[in-house]
Order: sequence, then structure tokens, then C-alpha cells
Amino acid sequence: MNISIFGMGYVGAVCAACFAERGHTVIGVDVSADKVRLINAGKSPIVEPGLEELLAAGVKSGHLRATSATAEAIESTEMSMICVGTPSKRSGDLDLGYIEAVTREIGAMLKRKKARHTVVVRSTVLPGTVNGLVVPLLEEASGKLAGVDFGIAVNPEFLRESTAIYDYNHPPMTVIGEWDKASGDLLASLYQHLPATIIRKSIEVAEMVKYSCNVWHATKISFANEIGNIAKSLGVDGRQVMEVVCQDSKLNLSDYYLRPGFAFGGSCLPKDVRALTYRATQMDVEIPLLKSLMTTNGVQVRKAFDLVESFGKRKIGMLGLSFKAKTDDLRESPLVELAEMLIGKGYELSIFDKNVEYARVHGANREYINGKIPHISSLLKPDLQEVIDGSEVLVLGLRDRSFEKYVNGSRDERKVVDLVGFMPHPSTDDMQGICW
Repeated sequence: MNISIFGMGYVGAVCAACFAERGHTVIGVDVSADKVRLINAGKSPIVEPGLEELLAAGVKSGHLRATSATAEAIESTEMSMICVGTPSKRSGDLDLGYIEAVTREIGAMLKRKKARHTVVVRSTVLPGTVNGLVVPLLEEASGKLAGVDFGIAVNPEFLRESTAIYDYNHPPMTVIGEWDKASGDLLASLYQHLPATIIRKSIEVAEMVKYSCNVWHATKISFANEIGNIAKSLGVDGRQVMEVVCQDSKLNLSDYYLRPGFAFGGSCLPKDVRALTYRATQMDVEIPLLKSLMTTNGVQVRKAFDLVESFGKRKIGMLGLSFKAKTDDLRESPLVELAEMLIGKGYELSIFDKNVEYARVHGANREYINGKIPHISSLLKPDLQEVIDGSEVLVLGLRDRSFEKYVNGSRDERKVVDLVGFMPHPSTDDMQGICW
């Protein structure tokens, strides 16, 4: 493939060298005459192990060269990758100045080009940037339509400094955000040789994936550091602690808890978060991340309440009350907290939870249910249909498959708040998902 790469910084130079090594013809484009000169001399503009050797080999084979001429790059290639920087402003927002400038230049050249050209944004940009900025600029400058006259896609990179070449050849995944299928197909063909799953999503999902990954990595580092700081203050080697923690691939290093949804609860997580943060406070160990966990959890409960409130209806049916499906455990259940908020605001509430209903009459939790939360216990109904018929808004609180039909089946005029992810689509006016 003939590829032009705009921006010969860290990402652009590495991609140019790796594409050239695979036999593609690559033109690197940069406003810096020094970078252009270095690339054409087979020299690396950045410090990265193995990069200079690849650049030199690409230039020698004729598969790689650099220029400052946008017109030449666009005319000679079928795909352009935007790899310019997106630095932070003082406010923390992204500075999209380089993106804007390059996009306008490419758009102006597309106006002259007859053949279809595909523009791929590889720079790290927030969701909405491509659809709200890049595409309008390209269409304005070129007088053409995205997805019809030219292609558009997003291709986030997962290259770590000092191991970038290895990361290119052994990626954890290849993510493509496509405006149209043709653009996705062309970009996918570029990566078919790599030993990684190619994941094709919408433009916005691909943009968000990159930020989610980076913020998750930052969270893991901060979490390990705070655990290490607490451990050291207790005379424990935090390295040994985290070494053991990381050996659990069923829960700790897995997708089990990494699913957007409702708040956590139960007999363990809230109690243990509070205990560890209290002990850290006693020892004057600063743990801002761990201290924020219960606050974040509370925010999710309030968000669920706000979704119910947004419908402007008074009769609410809650399907589920325990903290987790297939249990009668109400200890620190966020659904109990939500129910108390609704009661406190004067909503007419009815609740169905077959396991809690059984426990109220027969189970070991009977004393807790009838003694600790009688105001909620009295709202439990043994008949699911009675709760459905008497409600204007249904709150799906547990992952019980018998509830799923109230999302996908007939709901009459009832509104739905989905806290568990039964909805097969994003939120609508009649159906609100807590994170989708």
C-alpha cells in the first residue's frame, strides 16, 4: 500500500519504519525541515531502540522517504495517517491546533484528487473529535462527502516508548473505528499480518478505547502505589503483596469487574474498602484513589435515582433488591439505598425479588429484612406481574434473565431504567441505561 504519515514524531516515525519494513511505500510528512532531513538520511528523529536501523533500511530499500510537501504526499498515496501531537492546554483540555492545521491541508489536497483517498486519525483524540471537527474540516476544504468521496477511520495506537517496535509487531489488539465499511476494510488489510484480533467499531468507540486504556493503566499504577504505601507502613513488602494479587486471573486481572453498570455492594467490598482506608488514615498514609472509591460508588446510586426522576413518573417498580442476583443478601445493597432514596422523595414503590421474598418468610435473613428495613420489606410483592402492572417506570436491578423480556418485549407505555445491561442498544427517550 502507498501510505502518507503526517507527523514524524514518536508515533509517526515508528509507524513509518514498521510499515516500510513490511514492504509498504511510505511518505513521511512534517513541517520540520530537520525531521525531514533526518528521515531521508536514515536517521531517527527520536530515541527509540531499533528505530534508526529500521528507518535506514526503509530509506535504502526505497520504501521510505520524507517531505514537507502535502500535495506530493496526498497525490502519491491512497491512505493518509494523521499522527501529529495533541498536547495538553493549561486547562487540561486537548490542544487540537496541529490536528486542525493538518486536516485543512489534507482537505485542500483532496479537492484536487480524483481517486478515493482514506484519512486515518491515529493521534489520540477525545470522542467526538473526528465526527465534530475532522470530518467537517475535510468536507469543507475538499467539497466532498465523507464515506462517499473519501474514507475516514480512527486507528488508536498502543505503542510504549522503549518497546515501540516490539509493540507494533505484537499488539494486544488492533482497533479500527470506521466511518464506512470500505475505510475499515482498507485499514484492516494493513494489519492482517499481525498476530492480534482486529476489532472494528464506530469512530466514537475507537476514540474512547484509547483513553480508557491509558486511564486504566494510570489507575493500576496509582492503585499499586497506594497499596504499597499502606503495606510498607504496616511492615509488609508491597511488592510481594501485588505479586500474589496479580496471580489471580479469574477476578483480579480479568474482565469480570470491568463492566460498566450499577454500584457495588454486599458484605465484603464496602466494608473492606472502609477498613483499609481507615487504617491508612490512622497511619497518615495518603491514599486519594482508595478514598474516592466509596464516593464514586455513591455517585452511581444517585445517577440511577436521577434516571428514574427524569421520566417524571411516580409509580416505580423495582425488579431486584439484593446486592447480587441469585442471593438474598441485602447487606449494603445499592438497590436498598436506591429504594430508600425513592421512598424519601415520595415515590410509590413496589419491589419484586423472589429470593428476598423467600428469605423474608423462611430464610436466615428474615430478622434483618423485617427488623432492619421494615419500611422496604413492606413494599415487597410476591407476584412479579403485580409489580409490573402497577408501575409506570421499571427499574431492572438484577441480572435475572426473567427480567430481560421487559426490555426487549412489550412494555406498553412503561419506561425502563436498566442498571444491569439487558438493553441491546444505547439509551432512548423511553429506556435509559445507566452507562449506555
